Amino acid sequence: MKAVNDGVRFILELGALAAVAYWGWRTGGSTAMKLLLAVGGVVVIAVVWGVFRSESDAIVEVATAVRIVIEVAVFAAATAALAAVGRPRLAVAFAVVAAINEILNYALD
Repeated sequence: MKAVNDGVRFILELGALAAVAYWGWRTGGSTAMKLLLAVGGVVVIAVVWGVFRSESDAIVEVATAVRIVIEVAVFAAATAALAAVGRPRLAVAFAVVAAINEILNYALD
């Protein structure tokens, strides 16, 4: 069960990056702004996740509560990004799957 949940978690992480990139591309006015928002959003999330959240090789070790806050913030940002570009059903589905995965992630440890 843990392996399946970890697989879903990986898909959620990729989905969060894709959602933020999609938001950036749809939100920006010019091509340069679209690229800045799309790539910049992905880079910010990837750096925060890699530095503080990565389970096996986080650069900065933080308490479990801080890791949970980071995870929820990233998944909430992805949910908000999807809602902001007019994909409310996808945003709700993403939020529900992320919430279930988050609960299972710590319940199965």
